[in-house]
Amino acid sequence: MQLGIFASGVQKGCWDKLMHDLVIQNGTVVTSLSAQRRDIGVTGTTIAAIGHNLEGRRTIDASGLLVFPGVIDAHTHMNLPVAGTRSSDDFFTGTVAAAYGGVTSIIDFTVGSRESSIPLDIDRRLDDLQPAVIDVGLHAEVIGWTPGASAQFAEAVRLGVTSFKFFTAYESSGRRTLPAVMRKAFQHLADLDCVALVHCEDEELIRSIMASLSPEQLADMASLAVARPDLCEGTAISQVGRVAVETGCRTHIVHVSSAKGLAAVQEARKAGGRLTAETCPQYLALASDSYERMDGHLFSASPALRTQADQAVLWKGLRDRTLDFVATDHCPFTREQKDWRGTFADLPYGLPGVETLLPLLYSEGVGKGRLAVTDIPRLLAEGPARTYGLDRRKGAIELGRDADLVLFDPSIEWELSATFLHMRTDFSPYEGWRITGKPVTTISRGEIIVQNDEFTGHEGRGEFLFRQRA
Repeated sequence: MQLGIFASGVQKGCWDKLMHDLVIQNGTVVTSLSAQRRDIGVTGTTIAAIGHNLEGRRTIDASGLLVFPGVIDAHTHMNLPVAGTRSSDDFFTGTVAAAYGGVTSIIDFTVGSRESSIPLDIDRRLDDLQPAVIDVGLHAEVIGWTPGASAQFAEAVRLGVTSFKFFTAYESSGRRTLPAVMRKAFQHLADLDCVALVHCEDEELIRSIMASLSPEQLADMASLAVARPDLCEGTAISQVGRVAVETGCRTHIVHVSSAKGLAAVQEARKAGGRLTAETCPQYLALASDSYERMDGHLFSASPALRTQADQAVLWKGLRDRTLDFVATDHCPFTREQKDWRGTFADLPYGLPGVETLLPLLYSEGVGKGRLAVTDIPRLLAEGPARTYGLDRRKGAIELGRDADLVLFDPSIEWELSATFLHMRTDFSPYEGWRITGKPVTTISRGEIIVQNDEFTGHEGRGEFLFRQRA
């Protein structure tokens, strides 16, 4: 049910007589269908009323503010071992930063290993996420899986994990899943009605290009875009799409970065594949010319940054619903961790983003006429909640849902700088950008955890997002 249903007739009259624990008054409540001035009443941890003239023991005047559902960043990497180091945010610092950005839930990943098992990886990661201040779900990495280990998927579901991450690249680190094995795994996941996530880059193509690069090219940061081209992404998505069609497995393509990649997603859907797809702020806002800067090595990420033409196609994909949502692939490092070692191949890949997801998408999207304000809930809350089975609790401003809300001031103009952000990194890829709009209050399950630039939550208050199959 949507907002218009809640605000009607007799029901509203009944709600007005109630005293709620918290009422957000006079804000413009934004859903994927409308943006209307309404009050929101919160009782306990859930949304109890949406209407007018609601009464609460505590009130927030949201006049002039937009009220969005709490953002779900469905692709983060906290405390992740990468290239001999670890991503610089742990589950405390990373979730505090997320809260400042209006993010009330994240979905992170287990750390897979050939020497381990998926259930054991989940247990270990549950220990890591204990300090989280917002709610956290998990995707399980599938590393070294064999067809005889199908029971691991069912056990993961019992533990509340229903999405599984595969790689078509990174063979040297043991993360790649070969096509024949992926097909077997997808068959099992289809039977369980689980979701397969896939990092799509063609290993053979990358290996061939890398072998052809001269020492001078390997020492040039700009060669990263040459070594991992858009063809690499498009080819891998096409291959995965065929497996998805053959098995009927629900399949999600992470961090689509290019027009070729998005076209491959569309072709797989036309063939009958049950595909969803995301993109990331870096592929909407940054281009491969960033590698030519003096600090270009700080922009190392995989997939590589593309062209402005690719950006235009991705923005269109967000508008026409070809892309289902936006996530960050948040994997931050410090300048020291990304110190240049003579070749782009030796850098840790990843960029910070969990705190800047909402303001960047609003400023670059709504602020520049690329998106409507009603696209924000769809792309940052409803899309990930629906894809990953969280839509019974999360993802929308509706009765009975968790009171995860963000109050956003569209009139604030500010300069983005790592100095004033809360992610544990000393640079931002968007340093110096002028941003329009900023989150000012974040509410998680009815509790105000950020207000007036102050964190008011506490370590360990986050809950594990135990997910069940649809």
